[in-house]
Amino acid sequence: MSSTIECLVLPPEGECSENFGKAAALNSLDFHKNVPGYEPTKLSVLKALSKKLGVENFWIKDESSRFGLNAFKVLGGSFCLFKVICELLRLDSNRHFFKDLQAPEVAQSISKMTFITATDGNHGRGIAWSAKKLGAKCVVLMPRGTSSERLENIQKLGADAWITDVNYDATVAMAADMAEKNGWTLVQDTSWDGYEEIPTYIMQDYLTMAKEAQEQLGEEVPTHVFLQAGVGSMAGAVASFLKSAYGDRAPKIVNSRSR
Repeated sequence: MSSTIECLVLPPEGECSENFGKAAALNSLDFHKNVPGYEPTKLSVLKALSKKLGVENFWIKDESSRFGLNAFKVLGGSFCLFKVICELLRLDSNRHFFKDLQAPEVAQSISKMTFITATDGNHGRGIAWSAKKLGAKCVVLMPRGTSSERLENIQKLGADAWITDVNYDATVAMAADMAEKNGWTLVQDTSWDGYEEIPTYIMQDYLTMAKEAQEQLGEEVPTHVFLQAGVGSMAGAVASFLKSAYGDRAPKIVNSRSR
C-alpha cells in the first residue's frame, strides 16, 4: 500500500462552507463539552523533531485519549446519533445535550432505535460507543480483510458486528440495503446523492479537534497543517475551518492518504 501526499492552498474564504466555519466549530465544541467523559486532548510540541526538521515548532494533536477509545472518530459518531435521535423524537437539538437523551423519560423510545454503519474500524467503534451510551441498538458491518482485533473492539461495546465477504464499498451498500429493509437508520461517514445530511453532521463534529487546537495554540498561527485523509471527512471539515478561522493567514494543508 503506497501513500500519496498533496499540498493544497485553501480557496478564498467566501468559498468555505458555513457548515464548517467558526460558528459550527464552537457549536461542536460546546456539544462535546456536555458529553460525559469529555476532556480536550493534548496538543504537544515535539522539540527534538522540530530541531531535526529545522522548523520553529512541530505540534501534534494526540487523540489517543479521546473518550477512552484511542480515536478521534467518536466525535462524529456522538454528535451524529444525537442529532438523528433529536430529529426522530422531535426534540430541539439546540436546546438539548447528549446527557439529556440519557434521561429515563426518553430512554424507552431510544431503546427501540437501531443504527447501522459500515466501517473498517474507528468510525464504527465511535458509533457503537455512542449507541451504547444512549441505549440504542447498533449494527456494524466490516469489509473483508478487517482484523479480528478491530471487530472485537466494536463487539465489546455491545454492537452486533461482523466481517462481510466483500470490500468496503460493497459493505457500505450492504449496510444501506439492510437499513432500508429493516427500518433502521444508516449513519455513514461517506456521502452520495441524496445522502448528505448525516455525513455533514459527522464532519462538523471533527471540528472539535480543530477548535481545541486553535485555542491551545493561542496567538500562534501554523504555516502548515498535516491531515490524514481516508474518505476525506475529517480533512475536508478541518481544512474549511482553518480558512474560516485564519482567513488570509490560513495554513497550507498537507493531505496524506493511502492508495
